[in-house]
Formats: sequence, structure tokens, C-alpha cells
Amino acid sequence: MTHLTPAAARCLVLAASLLLARIGAAQVQEQRDTLPTPLRLEDVLRYAREHRQEIVAAQARTRAADQRPDFVSALDDPMVMPSVDHLPFKLHGVDASLMIEQSFPLSGVLGHRRRAADADARRLRADSERVALDVQLDAARAFLMLRERREMARILNEQVVLARQFVSAANARYSSGTGNQPEVLRAEVEVARLEGAIRVIAAEAAAGETMLNASLGRPVEAAIPELAGAPVDREPAPWTDVRTLTLRHRPEFEAGRAEIGRAQAEISVMETMYLPMGFVRTGPAYTMTDRWGWMLMVGVSVPIWRGKYDAGVREARAMEDMAHADLSAMTRMIEGEAASARNQVIAARRRVAALRDDVLPRARQSIEPSLAAYAAGTMPLVSVIDAAQALWSLEAELVSAEFELGLAWARFHRAQGQFETGARR
Repeated sequence: MTHLTPAAARCLVLAASLLLARIGAAQVQEQRDTLPTPLRLEDVLRYAREHRQEIVAAQARTRAADQRPDFVSALDDPMVMPSVDHLPFKLHGVDASLMIEQSFPLSGVLGHRRRAADADARRLRADSERVALDVQLDAARAFLMLRERREMARILNEQVVLARQFVSAANARYSSGTGNQPEVLRAEVEVARLEGAIRVIAAEAAAGETMLNASLGRPVEAAIPELAGAPVDREPAPWTDVRTLTLRHRPEFEAGRAEIGRAQAEISVMETMYLPMGFVRTGPAYTMTDRWGWMLMVGVSVPIWRGKYDAGVREARAMEDMAHADLSAMTRMIEGEAASARNQVIAARRRVAALRDDVLPRARQSIEPSLAAYAAGTMPLVSVIDAAQALWSLEAELVSAEFELGLAWARFHRAQGQFETGARR
């Protein structure tokens, strides 16, 4: 039996600990990257916000901007200037000095520059939230498109079952001598058409899975679990509540206000340019006659070219006017976008309700009597197929309407500047 030395035992324990830690970290990461089953829209929104690299990049840009105020509001670095003031040709001595110079403004320009940099950081922070909202909208659209394709595949499978009943009924009548072969062929054509459509929809569903994975920041070949059911089915909030929520949460407003703040800070910066800059220069000095001593020099700049400062102030004020106008125009456009999105939700919801609750049940009720009438020989097959095709068209229209309703809700939430993570079903 081999005995381990204490040092070897410690190394073995350390290696085992590192291996277990790595396995645990991998399991935690796998759990974070695994999609829940059934996959709901709010799960998709949350996952996209946590994993899309566009959001990571925007957040990194914001963190970089947060450091800018400390940079622009700091004094210039001091200068150290060793100098030989007099060196005789006979080299019997030297006059020399070591100067340290520090320049500084005689105004509040550094504070105003900090304000401008803070406003830039706020604008980028708001832009980061805008990027997150756009990413979530893309993910919601991909989720709804995949759900539509899978629902269409389910409906097509049900339609094939019904079409095969037509084939059976046509064969029964043909065998009994009350039907003819063209009717059998016509029913088989419907089956073949639907089976071809199923193959097409399967490829489209695979494309939808790829798009959803991409919109979530996952590998495109990753598996997508079963998707949750029907979209949100409720009336949107009254317009006054929607308007209040929109004005409070849209990041574009914060970006616009930050732009105004930056323009105002730039005005203050330009106005301080009329005041001089100062500097202090001091340090030890050595002369051949008096030996060691100390030197001190102070100075100020003379801002006599006032025309360029006047132009700078006028430019900054024009930029402030532009920022105010942009915010006002943005307010009108965003209010219109939110109002339009709310009305689109109402319209899509009414379309779904009409198809689901009124039109489609009537179409379904006509199938069994039509099939029974054909079997009894009182109705031609073409009339049965026409009724079935009308039903199939309405079922496809309902799936499309549910997709449009879900997309209308997603656009409505984007227009308000806030996606729900726990939407009622």
C-alpha cells in the first residue's frame, strides 16, 4: 500500500476542491442557460435581457461614461522643469533651478465640465435601457413567430386526420357503387396537399427555433422546449394611465433630458471662458553668488479675443434650443406611438375574439353534418371539401390573429418603455 506524504495529500485535496468547484460552477451555468418548460413569453424576455451581448456592450459603454466626469473635472498634471539658467563658458559655476508649475482655472469651468460629462453618462444609461427594450422586442417577436409555426403544424396534423376521413368515406362509397374514382382521387389530393404543407411548416418551425435562439443569445442549434399557450387576452389600460406610464418609463425621455442638461452645462463652460486661467510656478534655485534659494512665479492668461468666446456661447445656446425642440418633438411622437399601439391591441383582440368565439365554432359545426350527408349520398364531395377548406382557412386565420395579438402586446409594452415579466394569462 502506498502512503502519501503530507505535501502530496494537500495537493490532492486542493486539486479535488478545484475540480468540484469547477463542476459546481458548470452546473450553475447550465441551470442558468436552460430554458424552462413550458417556455413562456416572460421567460424569453428575462433570458434575453440577461444574455444578449448587445446589452452587455451598452452597459459597458455606460460604465465607461461613468468614469468620464472624474477625468474632465481634474486639474492638469503639474509640470516639473529643471533649468540651467546660466552656465559660464569658463565652467566655474552654474545658476540652476527646479520649477514645479501647476495651472488652474479662476472659474468654475471644471465643475461645469463634470456636469456635462454626468449628463453624457445619464444619456448613455438611458440608451442602454433602450437597447434592452429593443432586444426584448426582438426576442418576443421570435417567440411569437415560432409559436405561430408550431400551432400551424398542430392544426395541419388535425386537418390531415380529417382529410383522411374524406378518403375513407370516398373509398366506402366507391366500393359500394354509389361513388366514383375521381372523388377518391380528389380526397387523396387534399391529403397529399396537407402532408406537403406539414413538411414545409416543419422546416419553417426549425428556422423559427434558430431565430429564437439567436434572439436569446444562445447557440442556434440549441433545443427549444414546448412553448406556453395563448397570448394575453385582456383590455389594455385606459389612455390616461398608458400616457402616464409612457412618460415615466420611456428611456428616450431621460436621454432627451440629459441632452438638455449637457447643453446647459456647455453654456456654462463657454461663459467661464471669459475668465482667465492662472498658474503658479515655484521651486528651489541655485546661483553662483547667493547659493541656494527659492523661486515663485504666478501668472494669469489674458482672454482678449472675446469674439470666439461669444461665438462659443451662441453655439451652446443654439444646441440647448435644439435639445428642447428634440424633446418636445419626441414627446409627441412617443405619445402617438403609444396611443397607436394601444389601439392596435384593441383591434387585434377583437379580431381574435370574433374568430375564436363566433366564426370558427360555426365552421366546425358544419363538418360532421356535411360528412354524414356525403356518406348518405345527399351531398357531393366537393361541397364537403369546400366546407373543410373554409374551416382550415379560419383555423389558420385564428393562429395568425393570435400571433398579431401577441406582437401587438409586445409593441405596446415597448411603446410604454416597460415589458411585463409576469403577465396575466
